[in-house]
Amino acid sequence: MPSTAAAPDPLDIAPTNIRERIIVALDVPTADEARSIVAELGEAVGAFKIGMQLFTAAGPDFVRELAGRGIKIFLDLKYHDIPNTVAAAGIEAAKMGVWMFNVHAAGGAEMMRRTRGEVGEYCKAAGSRRPIILGVTVLTSSDEQTLTETGIPTEVNDQVSLLATLAFEASLDGVVASPKEVSVVRQAVTEPAFLTVTPGIRGPNATSDDQRRVTTIGGAFAAGSDFVVIGRPIISAVDRRAAVEQLVQEATIGE
Repeated sequence: MPSTAAAPDPLDIAPTNIRERIIVALDVPTADEARSIVAELGEAVGAFKIGMQLFTAAGPDFVRELAGRGIKIFLDLKYHDIPNTVAAAGIEAAKMGVWMFNVHAAGGAEMMRRTRGEVGEYCKAAGSRRPIILGVTVLTSSDEQTLTETGIPTEVNDQVSLLATLAFEASLDGVVASPKEVSVVRQAVTEPAFLTVTPGIRGPNATSDDQRRVTTIGGAFAAGSDFVVIGRPIISAVDRRAAVEQLVQEATIGE
């Protein structure tokens, strides 16, 4: 049955402009490399993701640097700890000025609910915009065997449905899910303002690398993704702007 809990705050209805729905993953080892990518792409895309590698290398000051320039930052650290720790980390993410951050939905309802509540209270008191808070469902590198290895003897679709519902009921703004499971999320949570952000985007003829549940950008948007996160197909390209243009064209064809 679809979840009927109260809808999360509709902070960002996904834009219709394809470029604004592309988040480029800055999966590089140095701040200088990341700055070069940001400078090259400029406003050709909507936002940039800073994950564990770059955050560990460059730290929160680099996040503040980009956010301070008005660049939308998705802080992809997948917080997963006791509720107090994750809520406190979420407040620090808000202080950095990030546009979006995520937590592992597998951390449970209390962890998600407290993070959403305490970050919201902090931002209200500070007079600042609350970041979008997402729950990570099942990583795109995982499959049924991975779930079984970690003590979850269920199919990927069922786990994604369960965690998406849990995130919604905890008042998060959306989830991170493979493009293969966007329809599963939409069936579990019918609230239109509940965002689905999807990594695992590849070109029509590209390899999947270490991700197992992937699709094209056109396929992701056709399935109902609000935002897509794209790394290697853009940042590894000789001409990154041309790579973005190609993806935009593919997405338009896929509509």
